[in-house]
Amino acid sequence: MKDASPPGRVRGWAASVLRLTSLRLRLVVVFALVALTAAVSASGIAYWLNRDAVLTRTQNAALNDFRKSLEDNAGSLPLRPPCDQLQHAANRMASTTQHYEVVLIDKERDGSDCAAPSDSGVFTLNVVPAALRKAVNKQRPPDEGDGLPYHLYWQRITIGGDPFLVGGAKVMGDGPTGYMLKSLASERDDLNSLAWSLGIATGLALIGSALLAQAAASTVLRPVQRLGEAAKRLGEGKLDTRLRVSGTDELADLSRTFNKTAESLEHRVEELSAREASSRRFVADMSHELRTPLTAITAVTEVLEEEADNLDPMIEPAVRLVVTETRRLGDLVENLMEVTRFDAGTARLVLDDVDVADQVTACIDARAWLDAVELDAKRGIVARLDPRRLDVILANLIGNALKHGGSPVRVAVRTGAEDTDAAELLIEVRDHGPGIPQDVLPHVFDRFYKASASRPRSEGSGLGLSIALENAHIHGGDITASNSPEGGAVFTLRLPMDASRLAPDTESDRDGGGGR
Repeated sequence: MKDASPPGRVRGWAASVLRLTSLRLRLVVVFALVALTAAVSASGIAYWLNRDAVLTRTQNAALNDFRKSLEDNAGSLPLRPPCDQLQHAANRMASTTQHYEVVLIDKERDGSDCAAPSDSGVFTLNVVPAALRKAVNKQRPPDEGDGLPYHLYWQRITIGGDPFLVGGAKVMGDGPTGYMLKSLASERDDLNSLAWSLGIATGLALIGSALLAQAAASTVLRPVQRLGEAAKRLGEGKLDTRLRVSGTDELADLSRTFNKTAESLEHRVEELSAREASSRRFVADMSHELRTPLTAITAVTEVLEEEADNLDPMIEPAVRLVVTETRRLGDLVENLMEVTRFDAGTARLVLDDVDVADQVTACIDARAWLDAVELDAKRGIVARLDPRRLDVILANLIGNALKHGGSPVRVAVRTGAEDTDAAELLIEVRDHGPGIPQDVLPHVFDRFYKASASRPRSEGSGLGLSIALENAHIHGGDITASNSPEGGAVFTLRLPMDASRLAPDTESDRDGGGGR
């Protein structure tokens, strides 16, 4: 079982793409991106400034307190103090308001090393990074820096996922070395709270910018949308479309310009329509007025043609010229009246069931073209068409091929798609002439078009192919012109097998034939 839903899905995808590329969405996205960039930048700067300030303040306070406490407590110890005195000094140093742990290191009098931690479960010498210990114990030359041999060094480390500050210094005069460990967890929590606050502020700014962008888009795009709808109505032929103008901004000026343009276009179209209607009436009236005298002239020329053999040989060529030109004039008047009916929209189909092979044969036989035309059409192809208009189409196509192409002219009849809804009749008329120049092909169906400007006068009126095309269109079909690879021009007529849907008012004629 075939899935009939892909076209619907394609239309849904197309609508989604259009929504994603709409100007409203782009405005919202741009506003949101600008607001997000500004908020993130401001929040990032604020966070890093606050982070630096908090950590620097805490770090300086702890290190200054550690330096002072090291000088007061470890600096007063005797050279090579006992380990218990070193332990008491470490405990006193850890009891300050800065809440850090201390390790004091020195050598006892017997030369053994002593490491006295204030809390061995929290801070030992193993926690101190080797690089920091090396920097603390390194003695600098007297001529370097401030001349002091030892300095206070610090480093931030992480233990068990928590941040700590480690600092160390050596008491001058071969005194003990002290290290401190201070937790920065409270500062981290404060900074995390600040980050969350800034993130929430950024989110609120993003939402606010989106709402602002939506409001701005509505304000700006509503007039643009109205302008687009008005332009669409104007394109559909509703020339009285106008926009309501309010305000003095650029969009209001655009609306005023649109209204002026629409008004000018309406006046121009009305003027052109009036001229066109006048021209059509003139052609129709002229054609009708010419028919009465032309009928009388035709009757006289027929009499003259019958007596042409009995006329003076000096007069006979003139008589035959009058007969020929009278027939041309008659054909031209009939063609002009037919064109007028098409232009006025009064041309109607009179449908009948037609055996196409018989119709083509009758058209060729009526014009004595049997010796010059090859017919490839099997009997039994029946189409519901207007026989008179089909005869006009065939006569123009075959006559044009005989006149401008080369014999023999081949007419092939076949059918297109097999299904009832899309079945079509194909009639191909091919000659063996030089073909149609490429620059002429787009104009072969134009009215009064002549392929050679140097020969404006010819036996034809220049309306035959145009009338054939109009008759094909009224059936819901078409005619195309091309050149055959083997040489010669090819005209292909495509007609529906049943033109009833284009002539609903003629269904009552189904049982009655249309006259030729």
